[in-house]
Amino acid sequence: MLNAFIIVWRESLEAMLVIGILAAWATGRGGGVRTGLWSGVAAGAALAVALAAVMQGTLGSLSDRGQEIFQALLILFAAALMTHMVLWMRRHARGLRREMEGALDRAAELRGAWGIAAVAALAVSREGAETVIFLQGIATGSGWGALLPSALAGFGAAALTAWAAARGLRLLPQHQVLRVSANLLLLFAAGMLVLGTDRLIGMEWIPPGIDPLWDTSALLDDGRGLGKWLADLFGYRARPAAADVLVFFGFWALMAAQRWWPGRARHRVKA
Repeated sequence: MLNAFIIVWRESLEAMLVIGILAAWATGRGGGVRTGLWSGVAAGAALAVALAAVMQGTLGSLSDRGQEIFQALLILFAAALMTHMVLWMRRHARGLRREMEGALDRAAELRGAWGIAAVAALAVSREGAETVIFLQGIATGSGWGALLPSALAGFGAAALTAWAAARGLRLLPQHQVLRVSANLLLLFAAGMLVLGTDRLIGMEWIPPGIDPLWDTSALLDDGRGLGKWLADLFGYRARPAAADVLVFFGFWALMAAQRWWPGRARHRVKA
């Protein structure tokens, strides 16, 4: 599944870039610092795996109705978290190295190797936790087994991309790679919002409005072929309810406003 591949690739790439920053900072600072760093990386990965296990255990212990509610809320939470992550990275990507190195310097002064381990664990577990939540959000219909090949391929692609970036290959400019992947993640987030809206309508938590608002199934059916691919990835619906349409276009209106308004605000401050 392309969405699982892109999500794991993007999140793994970010984690690898963060680890690269940490490793560069630790160079020449002694064995204790390096041990703390890699111990923290391992702990962060373990925390992400533990989160996946807890989520699966929680889901298995719920009733059918409870699972339905849990999955719907998780889909919406994953979409919100994905959107927040993309917007946060847009604002902080340029200063990420400086922020990470500053945090490491403060941690080293206060807690030594344990402080370094804590910073590394938090950085890696954050990326891992986001990956787990995103994948759980899209695995509600197919299960983790169906996502595993794509997830492994995404991890391998992230390792290759990180290696190429580290080698300074101009074919893979880091800022362009992250920009394209961020736009893809926003498309996935919009699709997940539509899926979550469908779940809420099915549970009768929100009214569907006019249903369907239109019917394009004769042109592009969302149950097979290209239409199903677009439905799974980006939330296309051949027969959408009015609520689906409102959520989808409302999301993109907010994204457009977010890109426009901060620039206007900065212009006014400078003026």
